Amino acid sequence: MSEFIRIDNLKVHYPIRSGFFNRVTDQVKAVDDVSLVFEEGKTYGLVGESGSGKSTIGKAIIGLEKITSGNIYYEGEEVSKQARNRRSEYRRNVQMIFQDALSSFNPKRRISDILTEPMRNFTNWTPEEERRRSIELLEIVGLTEEALNKYPHEFSGGQRQRIGVARAVAINPKLVIADEPVSALDLSVQAQVLNFMKRIQDEYNISYLFISHDLGVVKHMCDELAIMYRGRFTEYGTRHDIYEEPQHIYTRRLLSAIPQIDPNNREEHKLARLRVEKEYQQNADKYYSEEGRVYDLKEISSTHKVALKDVASLTEGSVR
Repeated sequence: MSEFIRIDNLKVHYPIRSGFFNRVTDQVKAVDDVSLVFEEGKTYGLVGESGSGKSTIGKAIIGLEKITSGNIYYEGEEVSKQARNRRSEYRRNVQMIFQDALSSFNPKRRISDILTEPMRNFTNWTPEEERRRSIELLEIVGLTEEALNKYPHEFSGGQRQRIGVARAVAINPKLVIADEPVSALDLSVQAQVLNFMKRIQDEYNISYLFISHDLGVVKHMCDELAIMYRGRFTEYGTRHDIYEEPQHIYTRRLLSAIPQIDPNNREEHKLARLRVEKEYQQNADKYYSEEGRVYDLKEISSTHKVALKDVASLTEGSVR
């Protein structure tokens, strides 16, 4: 697998203005010094609580949020300023599935126009080729050809989300940023959409940045995961690193909050959660600065990075 996008020290800060002269008095650090590397055919997960900066990262990559500082490299070329060029090769190969599908559609346009818009922007296909591709996409996400002549408001939330997925992969991009793509769907449709995304990935070698609150979905979909808190990564590693050998207290708190359908061991799970909370109360300074800022990531293995004050503080034997 080869690297095709690199993000170095990405920052997205929003100014806070106050006073009579409306001066900038502080900043909201939505994304604060984050770095990522994307390789072809891999799925990357971004997990964290609401307001942690997950969606902001996705929007900054695709060019919908202004970058305060940092660099985005595509195929070795710096594209931070070019990301907003609608016709660039970067924009063709980086697409997005939005959390709210309805607001991402033009309510006055039919589904046929919505699906063919990326084709018209980046390809020279004939109308017949565009229609064939649109029908193929609809069939893959479980909709019929009749949907082409309808408007977005005529579909359910789940159907609109599936159309959003179809539009994102219409021109076989290299990276699809999926912002909560199945959060509005029932379980059976979730499985259908996720399987479709997997099949498309296998067929066209597409990479995904999968943004989600659902740790179960992320575990099913992702090869590598980043855990976010207050605009920074607390931990980064493979699926095994994060779920089997979590090191940061925030990661362990997230994992301990996953409901366990195991009534026979209910007390054991409760005690495990209490132990995690106790460690958080007693050793918070090991994981956060006095200002509550997450420390910089430190490498503890070839695939695993953790934001700690001192890696030596890890318990003996916890690092492979």
